[in-house]
Amino acid sequence: MGSTLTRRGTMARLAAATLLATGLLTACSSTPDQAEPTASAATAAFPVTIDHKFGATTIAAQPKRVVTVGWNDQDFVLALGVTPVSTREWFTEYPTYPWVAQALGGVKLPTFSAEINYEAILAQQPDLIIAIYETVTKETYDKLTQIAPTVVQSSAYPDEQTPWDVQTLTTGRALGRAAEAQALVDQVNAKVDAAKKAHPEFAGKTLVVDYGPENGQHWLIGARDPRRALFDALGFATQDAKDEISEERLDLLDRDVLVVIGATRADSAKSAVFSRLAVVKTDRTLYTTFETPLAGALSYSGPKALLYALDILVPELAAAADGSPATAVKDLSH
Repeated sequence: MGSTLTRRGTMARLAAATLLATGLLTACSSTPDQAEPTASAATAAFPVTIDHKFGATTIAAQPKRVVTVGWNDQDFVLALGVTPVSTREWFTEYPTYPWVAQALGGVKLPTFSAEINYEAILAQQPDLIIAIYETVTKETYDKLTQIAPTVVQSSAYPDEQTPWDVQTLTTGRALGRAAEAQALVDQVNAKVDAAKKAHPEFAGKTLVVDYGPENGQHWLIGARDPRRALFDALGFATQDAKDEISEERLDLLDRDVLVVIGATRADSAKSAVFSRLAVVKTDRTLYTTFETPLAGALSYSGPKALLYALDILVPELAAAADGSPATAVKDLSH
């Protein structure tokens, strides 16, 4: 199956909140060239108990082999200096992304298929399973906990809507790397704050994220979805409409700024209805395809991914949000 087909099929399941996103699993070990927490720090961090929607999980000692079940959990684990020995496949280009390749340091990143395979997880002999960005049912949770202590999302958030900073800090506690997690959160927040200070025009403008437009269908990312977390953090408001819309309702895209993830400018222009939108005609639209690291950064939304995306997006968002058609917005689709 090609990467685009695999990815879009997966995204459809992600978007449908009623479906269980079942996943391929990862076991983790430390990358040799990444700094380990000191032995005393690791010892002091455990045991640790993490509350979640099914109660609480106690991790007795620093995990050595970690399986991630959530769609993007590997991005948070890698950012904290732990390299998965097997991951759930989502974007096939993932190992090539700059922040991922740097974290891997040449280590191969094997993947499972998109289905949860309990035998495969067991074979990895994990001592921790992380499934935060995943719609985990109680039945699935019970099966996973028979293999290893399992951390899922907090009851404070709907399924697959845990904020990136909460996911970072939770993952950090589970791995015995709380200080590193807090440092990453602070780094991203500082960069976001600097961008907001430099671009007060972002505040209050409505930005629409059209995710994976295909065959006349469009999926609008709603508020609190991790895939638009960066735009929300920069001060943009979210459109009222969300989820799937048809070509007949493309007027819902016509707001202050439009970000198209999954189609080029040329592909989008094939739709006469799309081309007539004011946000398109006045060049207030950004385009990127699923083959680019930028689309991957917005989708995985780990702290290193967000730092990468900020460098690319902020100048183009400024060009799109200034209200002047004369300010060209760079093509980000390649």
